[in-house]
Amino acid sequence: MRVAAVQLNSNADQAANLAAADRLTRDAASQGAELIVLPEKWPSMGSEQELRASAQPLDGQAVEWARETARELGVDLIAGSFLEEVPGRDKLANTSVHVGPDGEVAASYRKIHMFDVEVGGRVYCESELEQAGEEIVLSRTAGGVELGLSVCYDLRFPELYRILAVRGARIVTVPAAFTLATTRDHWEALLRARAIENQAFVIAANQWGPHPAGQHSGGRSMIVDPWGVVLAQAADGERAIVAELDLDRQEEIRASLPSLANRQPAAYRWPQEQHA
Repeated sequence: MRVAAVQLNSNADQAANLAAADRLTRDAASQGAELIVLPEKWPSMGSEQELRASAQPLDGQAVEWARETARELGVDLIAGSFLEEVPGRDKLANTSVHVGPDGEVAASYRKIHMFDVEVGGRVYCESELEQAGEEIVLSRTAGGVELGLSVCYDLRFPELYRILAVRGARIVTVPAAFTLATTRDHWEALLRARAIENQAFVIAANQWGPHPAGQHSGGRSMIVDPWGVVLAQAADGERAIVAELDLDRQEEIRASLPSLANRQPAAYRWPQEQHA
């Protein structure tokens, strides 16, 4: 199974971002990719005002483009994430959408973990603009391969990926806008860990370069196999990377080193909540 991760440098110009996403999605498809993943917030990166201006409903421009493009190219498309206007909510959702080759929305996932941190001398507080999702989402490609959906900061919460794996995920997708500092020091280690511990393929499409309002993403989009081997990694710049996933090899890994089968759920207890 051939897959791709698209690395973008999105800004506040939504038309330019859409054009770049369209060009690189087509490039990935021309290289034989059957499953293509875009990065987080690909329609717009910028100030809070610019992000609010880019928000749209689930049937807005971003998803309509994804539906038309997936249908035309005959691919499964993870349309990264976009800021979704949710009826009845004051805050926006950070939503990742899986569109099948028939152009229909197969699944949508709202990012669960909000990036409320201080890193690289900058304070981020996503929860001021966005509302956390509450549902873990498993989807399936047109060929029947189970997909676990996640977004960016979710990567630091292994319990999410373990639940996806237990539910059957063979591939997990990670649209991201990882900061320059965390990409440098944590990105590859986290991606490989999630792949190894869940014996799953990980397709991680990151933003790259400077964005408006002083943000800077680290790039290095990756495709990782269930043994933790990096199959493809993006150099700097906007580009698509492609790799072949050996699903038979995944089955061999899960059979010979059966860490998922060797779990002991009855022994696991959540401790009493303690503040970090």
